[in-house]
Amino acid sequence: MSNMKDYKKEYREFSLPVPERFSFPLDVFDRWGSSTALFWTDGAIEKSFSFNDLKLLSSKGAGALKKMGIKRGDKALVMLPNIPEWWEVMLSLMRLNAIPIPATTLLTSKDIEYRLRATDIKAIITTDEDAAKAEDAVKYSSINRPLLITVGEGAINYIRERDKADIFEGESISSQEPALIYFTSGTTGPPKMVVHTQASYPLAHLITGRYWLDLRPGDMHWNISDTGWAKAAWSSLFGPWHMGATIFSFYKKGRFDPLLAISIMERYPITTFCGPPTAYRMMVKESPAGKFNLKPRHFVAAGEPLNNEIIEIWRERTGRYIYDGYGQTETVNVLANFRCLPVKPGSMGKPAPGFVVDVVDENAHPVAPGIEGEIAIKVKPQRPVGLFKEYLNNPEATASVFKGEWYLTGDRAYKDEDGYFWFVGRADDIMLTSGYRIGPFEVESVLIEHPAVKESAVVASPDEVRGEIVKAFVVLTKDFSPSEALARELQEFVKSHAAPYKYPRKIEFVEELPKTISGKIKRKELKNKEFGR
Repeated sequence: MSNMKDYKKEYREFSLPVPERFSFPLDVFDRWGSSTALFWTDGAIEKSFSFNDLKLLSSKGAGALKKMGIKRGDKALVMLPNIPEWWEVMLSLMRLNAIPIPATTLLTSKDIEYRLRATDIKAIITTDEDAAKAEDAVKYSSINRPLLITVGEGAINYIRERDKADIFEGESISSQEPALIYFTSGTTGPPKMVVHTQASYPLAHLITGRYWLDLRPGDMHWNISDTGWAKAAWSSLFGPWHMGATIFSFYKKGRFDPLLAISIMERYPITTFCGPPTAYRMMVKESPAGKFNLKPRHFVAAGEPLNNEIIEIWRERTGRYIYDGYGQTETVNVLANFRCLPVKPGSMGKPAPGFVVDVVDENAHPVAPGIEGEIAIKVKPQRPVGLFKEYLNNPEATASVFKGEWYLTGDRAYKDEDGYFWFVGRADDIMLTSGYRIGPFEVESVLIEHPAVKESAVVASPDEVRGEIVKAFVVLTKDFSPSEALARELQEFVKSHAAPYKYPRKIEFVEELPKTISGKIKRKELKNKEFGR
């Protein structure tokens, strides 16, 4: 049974009351008691933590951090991989009403330095292994000298201090106070700092967990996400724990291994799975043909749109659809394919309860079905709970995304007659060639249907006659090698499967595509290279 049985009724009647004061640990997490909160494994060791176990550990952690001088409103850069201490430290900081800034361990010392210069960071919490990068960054930034706390053997050792600390369970504060800061993924420019309040992420991810992830107590949810990506807050922290579900975590250094992921879903009692489109494409393209015997009852994807072809193959091999969802670092889940609705493979689905979403023109006026425009979220007369507060120290950037009654996402789409949304591309990624507007996603969705294509990125390339032409960067599956004949074959394939003017006039075979830390393709980098910028 799905958590939402009647979409129209739920959408019409849903409201999320915002209490004056709120604490995610006290008001949500601690209430689940003895059921399992986290099941963690690296393939050799397995660890299981109840909500009560993590309550105790994180309350002692909060006591330790408090003794170190970390207090309400202080910012802490949390640069930990998906080890149990990440969850514990996040809860500890929330108990203190300090502000975690989750960061991936892939950050370089230069990236850390950028963050130290961008805002006043009181502490960096990391592993011994990554402490050297943090020390370098502190040395060169010289703006502020944060505490360097490690979960290993460092001078300030979190675990040693926690073990001898007093318990501090926390207190609730105004639900409008800052709770977390995320740096955007930087697909279109330098990262901005997205401020979420106690209500906009810790509280509002109830929407994500209940409707799109479709979780309930006793479920075990596996989300493949780096802990530094906002998707971890969605699906590895707030969404599942709102619903009393167990978070499953598998820790392995290095690249995503599609065959290993399949074997984990065959081996462990995982009931729901969330992965980026790249993970699904690899599982489909790199595994032997035939049925998957996977345990999850529900599969979701987010981060980028997922190609129709992959959704159909997945359904043939597992008997289950992949339910694509959409949101941003700035939002909780705002559009999704929900289990109570027919899936239209390749679509972004419909608005989540709690959000009025539409497609608008350049004057922020809604457009008719079938007309392309920008995805916008209505903020007047009532601002939805699950929307960020501001870009920190950047009032111009904050003002630029609000127009009239709308928050503008910067993503282009159109709506069909049934109210389903269909992604076209980031506003910056749309190509103009011979007067035609072409979104990269529609060309990439055709290319992925060809057995030779593992993944692709489509961008504009300069052309004297047409202004811009379509160029595809293509990563091949293991059975194919680059050749001019294959390039021509792919061009003909696109011509026969889409409007002929959309075919890529240039194809370049590459070993891999440039991606952000969160796995999104950096089309801007490829386009800049094409235009010699």
